[in-house]
Amino acid sequence: MNEHIRPVPLEKAYRLLTHGPTVLVSARHAGVDNVMAAAWACALDFAPPKLTVVLDKSTHTRGLVEASGQFVIQVPTVRLLQLTHEVGTRGRASEPGKLEVAGVELVRLGETGMPFVAGCSAWLACRLVPEPHNQQAYDLFIGEVTAAWADERVFKDGHWHFETAGTEWRSIHHVAGGHFYAIGEPMQARSEP
Repeated sequence: MNEHIRPVPLEKAYRLLTHGPTVLVSARHAGVDNVMAAAWACALDFAPPKLTVVLDKSTHTRGLVEASGQFVIQVPTVRLLQLTHEVGTRGRASEPGKLEVAGVELVRLGETGMPFVAGCSAWLACRLVPEPHNQQAYDLFIGEVTAAWADERVFKDGHWHFETAGTEWRSIHHVAGGHFYAIGEPMQARSEP
């Protein structure tokens, strides 16, 4: 395990997603791992921490999530831009070797037994909160965060530190058609008296 990866207290886990990054979703069932990119993921609740993510019916990862009842959301960095694009545009059903082609390295964190993508800045292990209507009608999945980790070089003391980490640590944000932005410069609003 990377020596810079630290657990994030569950009461701070929502902060890993509030800046709206594109995420990687990974899941495992019956010895099969898969990873996909998702642009529509967000924090939903604080206690217990929950998040939402949209998983299209056509994705192999969705089937693994539904079968296993668990998944991982992770925040890729600028260094993983091409990998993120590859797993977001290739399907495992038509390309069984997509993870190898994209250069995905899977690691294990904690005792979850789930696949985590190496090189990300944050990871959230989730238990599926079944909502069959939302899943079928809107492709919307809810996960309860059961454990979270972040790389202390960019997330420490419950806060992102993009401004002091190297630019390679910035999160990526998908717009369309392979076009992404990296998170920008910090700004601070003044406090009202």
